[in-house]
Amino acid sequence: MNIFQYPVQAEWAALQQRAAQQQAQDVELRVQQIFEDVRQRGDAALLDYARQFDGADLTAGLRVGPEELAAAAAQVPSELQTAIRQAHANILRFHKAQIPQEERVETMPGVTCWRRAVPVQRVGLYIPGGSAPLFSTLLMLGVPAKLAGCPEIVLCTPPQKDGSVNPIILFTAQLLGISTIVKAGGAQAVAALSGGTDSVPAVDKIFGPGNRYVTAAKQLATRYGVAIDMPAGPSEVLVIADESATPAFVAADLLSQAEHGPDSQVILLSDSLSMLEQTKAEVARQLQELPRAEVAAQALTESRAILLRTPEEMLYFSNQYAPEHLILAVKNPEQLAEGVTNAGSVFLGHLTPEAVGDYASGTNHTLPTNGYARNYSGVSLDSFLKKITFQRLTPEGLLNVGPVVETMAEAEGLRAHARAVTLRLEALAGGEE
Repeated sequence: MNIFQYPVQAEWAALQQRAAQQQAQDVELRVQQIFEDVRQRGDAALLDYARQFDGADLTAGLRVGPEELAAAAAQVPSELQTAIRQAHANILRFHKAQIPQEERVETMPGVTCWRRAVPVQRVGLYIPGGSAPLFSTLLMLGVPAKLAGCPEIVLCTPPQKDGSVNPIILFTAQLLGISTIVKAGGAQAVAALSGGTDSVPAVDKIFGPGNRYVTAAKQLATRYGVAIDMPAGPSEVLVIADESATPAFVAADLLSQAEHGPDSQVILLSDSLSMLEQTKAEVARQLQELPRAEVAAQALTESRAILLRTPEEMLYFSNQYAPEHLILAVKNPEQLAEGVTNAGSVFLGHLTPEAVGDYASGTNHTLPTNGYARNYSGVSLDSFLKKITFQRLTPEGLLNVGPVVETMAEAEGLRAHARAVTLRLEALAGGEE
C-alpha cells in the first residue's frame, strides 16, 4: 500500500477513484448476446453455457432435485451447520424488527389514507459459486425474502464440475425453505430470471452479487421491466484509525476485503503516520499467511493509506468516498459515527470487525458499492416489499377535500379532474351517496 501524506483536497478525487474495471463496452456486448441466446433457446442455451463456463454436463437437468437437496445436510460439518443456524437466527431477529406497521391517517375529517406493505411476488436470488460459494449471501437474501412473504423465490447458482450444487448452499436453502433451485450462473442465469425458460420461472426482481458480467446483466435486465436490488461492483472497505487502534486488527480488516477479489479496494485513513507505517508492515506480514494471498495482493495495488490531520477531515474524506463498509477504529467511535452520511454499513470500535457483518451480527451484507452509498441503502426487508397507498372518503370527506381539488385542477387546466369531484358533490347535494 502506498502512503500519501497530507494530500490537499484538490488531490482527493484522484485518491477516491475506484480500481479500473474491465471496460464495459465489450462486457455489455457479450451480455447482450447471452440475453438474446437465452431468450431464443431457453434451457438449451443454459445447458450449453454450463458446459462452456462451468465444465458441467447437466444430463439430469437444470433443477436441483429433492434427493440432492435432502442429501446436502450430511455433507456439511455439524460445527458449520450450528454456525449457519446461529447466523440465520441473528439475521432473522434484526430483519424481523423492520416489519412495517400499517397506520391509518385521517388527513381531514372523513378523508382516510393508509399504506400497506405487499411482498414482491416473484424474486430471483443469484448466489455466486466458484472458488468461494457465498452461502452467507443466501442467508442475507433468503431471510428477508421469506420474512416479507414473497410467494415465489427462485435461487440460481452455478453448478460444480460434477453437475452438483455446493452442499453448503443447498443446506442453507433447505434451512430457509427455498426449494426452487436452478443450476445456472453468470449472465445467463440473470437472463433466464428476467425472461423465463422451461426450467427457470421469470421473476419481478433480481437480487445478489456477481462478477462484472453478472453486474452488467442485472443492469440489462432492468430494460426488460425487471427490478434489481442495486448497482453493485467490487467489494470495498474504508478504515479510519487513530493512534488507539491496533495495527494487526486494522491490517486484518483491510485484508478481509482485499481477499474478495483482485478488483476489491481498501483505503486506510489515519492522523498518525506511525499507525499507517505499522499497519502497512502488518499487511505485508499477514498477507503471506493467506490462502488467497495472490488475489489480495492484486487488490492492494489499487489500495491507499492516507495521512490526514484530524478525525473531522478523515470523516469528510470518507463521506465523499461513500464506502460500502466503514470501520471506525478510533477512541470515540459513537461520536464520530454521528457525522456519517454516506456509507453502506458502519462498524464501531476496535472489537467490531467488518467480518461480523459479512456473516452473523444480523445486519445485511448486500450493500451499495462504487460510491452508490451516496444514494442507495443496502438490502433490507423493504427491498422485498412494495408499499401501496389507499384512501377512502366519506360524504363529509368529499365535502371537505372536494373544493380543494376543484380549485387546484382548474388552475392546472385539467377540467376532467375537477369534474370527477364536481359530479360527486352535486350528487351529494341532491341526496345521493
